Order: sequence, then C-alpha cells, then structure tokens
Amino acid sequence: MIMDSQDKRRDDQHQVTKNSHFLQALHHALDGIGEVLVRERNMRFHIFAAVLVLLFGLYLGIGRSDWIWITIAVAMVIMSEFVNTMVEAIVDLIVVDTYHPLAKVAKDVAAGGVLVAVGTAVVIGGLIFYPYIF
Repeated sequence: MIMDSQDKRRDDQHQVTKNSHFLQALHHALDGIGEVLVRERNMRFHIFAAVLVLLFGLYLGIGRSDWIWITIAVAMVIMSEFVNTMVEAIVDLIVVDTYHPLAKVAKDVAAGGVLVAVGTAVVIGGLIFYPYIF
C-alpha cells in the first residue's frame, strides 16, 4: 500500500511546535527524566548514591548548612549526567553510525564534566561528613 503525504501526516503525531501550556511542558520534562533513568545506568547509580548520602546525612543528623551543600553536590552530579546524556543523543543523531573525531571530543568532554562533578561532590561529602564521623 502506498501512503500519500496526508496519510504520513496523520501517522506522525509527534509534537514539533512549542508547548501550548505548562502541564504539557511538565509532561515532557517528566518524560525526559524517565528517559534518562531508563537509558542511563550511570544515572541510576547516581540516584542510588544520592539516596545513600541522604540517608547517611539523616542518620548523622547533619546541620542545615551541610544539607545545603549536600543538595548542591547531588544536584550538580544529576544535572551533569543530564547534560552528558543530551550531548550523547545529539552527537549520535548527527553522526549516526560513523566515527568523527569531533563527536569523540564532544562525548569525552561531556563525560569528563560528569567526572568533575562527581569528584567535587565526593570532596564536598568528605568535608561535611568527616567531622560527624571522627
């Protein structure tokens, strides 16, 4: 069966315009969070680690300003993983199954950003939890 252009338009119901209202935008944002959780094993690990850190902070009874720094550190790691996933998806969309040295640079730099965020979060966690433990 041959499809004409009108049939193709009816079958392609993907949104290509701006969100028309807040709830639509919220739905797409939640879809994005779900997509990262499903696609990225590292994101699931970061979430697991964040839950452990939060439980540890509750157990130790850390102070309010310490919670602020822990929250910033966790958010920094999670956001860097979002950015890394975006870069990987865009690069894969562009290069498909071919190798390009600039695609490697983009992906490596994005992954490096996650590593820097995780390293910074570990330092922040160490600085905060050390006095409570020792």
